[in-house]
Amino acid sequence: MQQKVERPDEADSRIAPDPLAAVLPALSALGAIASIAAINWVAHEKTADRSRSRRKAGIALRDLESCCMGLQEIFKRLHRNPKLFAGDGAGSASPLKFGVCGPRIDQALARSYHQLMNDIASMLVLASQNAFDVMSAVEDGEIQAPDELFYGFGEQQDRLNKLIQGRATLRVIVETGVEVSERLTGLVRELRKHKVE
Repeated sequence: MQQKVERPDEADSRIAPDPLAAVLPALSALGAIASIAAINWVAHEKTADRSRSRRKAGIALRDLESCCMGLQEIFKRLHRNPKLFAGDGAGSASPLKFGVCGPRIDQALARSYHQLMNDIASMLVLASQNAFDVMSAVEDGEIQAPDELFYGFGEQQDRLNKLIQGRATLRVIVETGVEVSERLTGLVRELRKHKVE
């Protein structure tokens, strides 16, 4: 009895999900952290009726650093999966847009995509909350950092904005995401040194 041998195109029967659906929220999480730059220019003295953050500055900074490291890992995972995130094939040269599906993928890669989406969704929520708490701590005077540190956050914000404005390719977005996440981690670590004791 002859056994049917599956061809690779038959085994890989699932259509790859839209890569931008994962990459864009991951970029948004980086943007939430980079937005710390704005507190240096828009902060006002707190009003008497403004509520204080429930968390201490040190805890918010520690949690934000954890988010940065989590985002580094997420962007490295995106980078390690070029079949899903437009590193291979015609999609690699396509500019930032929805509807750029990659080649068919197997069941394991489909599961990997959905796990990554869960991780990105969690990180987006955590990064935005932690960045907000850190900005509140700056406004409350619990963190007193030099302007140059805020300029560093602003530089990363500019890098992210240029990706979107220039409709960079998905490959460039993922590679830049790795670099920006690493730089933001360093900036948050430096910010921790300026917590008022």
